[in-house]
Amino acid sequence: MIYTYLGPAGTFTEAALLQVPGARDAQRVPAANVNAALELVRTGKADAAMVPIENSVEGGVSATLDAIATGEALQIRAEALVSITFVLAVRQEIDSLEQIRSISTHGHAWAQCRGWAEANIPDAEFIPASSTAAGALALLDSETNHDAAICSPLVAEERGLKILREGIEDHEGAVTRFVLVSRPGAIPAPTGVDKSTVILPLAEDRPGALMEILEQFAVRGVNLSRIESRPTGAGLGKYFFSVDVDGHLAQERVADALAGLHRVCPDLRFLGSYPAAEGLSSSVDAHNSDSAFSAAHAWVTGLKEHLEH
Repeated sequence: MIYTYLGPAGTFTEAALLQVPGARDAQRVPAANVNAALELVRTGKADAAMVPIENSVEGGVSATLDAIATGEALQIRAEALVSITFVLAVRQEIDSLEQIRSISTHGHAWAQCRGWAEANIPDAEFIPASSTAAGALALLDSETNHDAAICSPLVAEERGLKILREGIEDHEGAVTRFVLVSRPGAIPAPTGVDKSTVILPLAEDRPGALMEILEQFAVRGVNLSRIESRPTGAGLGKYFFSVDVDGHLAQERVADALAGLHRVCPDLRFLGSYPAAEGLSSSVDAHNSDSAFSAAHAWVTGLKEHLEH
């Protein structure tokens, strides 16, 4: 197996990848950004990519949501959760916060530490980096143009970076969710605690269009654990919805909801069913159980046997 991930080495994304059985001993290829990682998968140069998709503080990761919604089809095979904490790494000559004039990190990391930065280094300029590790490793370059970086403790320790402050995140206990993405293939068997992800383009902007989509889940007792709108890029008012549901394609209520969605939204993209990382199952009413759906289908089939031919 060849895995790729949002690099360089030492990112939270690599920590998520190392949760995958066998990944520690497999070939791991860092990519400069999410699109580059997914392109390696689409072209067959990597078997799977680990990319961030959601953060408990900042919400969905736009780059990932957009990249998997368009282009050649991909499939989510697993998810991983990583607890997030940040340190402030600085150049060797920096000894105090007052000396910091510029700071670099990934946009999502900056959003999670912005309150601390505004309170402690309010005059420092924020310089976006492709990842937390990239911003931190640039401190080792004598020609870099920033004084400090926000990064994971792991990359700072592994690369011998000078740490000026620890635990600078604004929200203790923040978690980022990552997904393992491959080319389409066999869908993992249901575990009893699963998720499914669907991309739903809004074909027509009209009153009730979103309600028509949501009721396909509601009437079948399918719980949504995440729903986000993203612009398609085709103009104002053109959106698609990225949706996570609790359940697996193998479950009757989920399969029936997808069938209903396909009727009202034929261009939907099914991104797969996979084990949920948290291991928490949602309750299902008796009338939405597999046995209830099977009994209902059998009843209708019995009625059809009496149709005139």
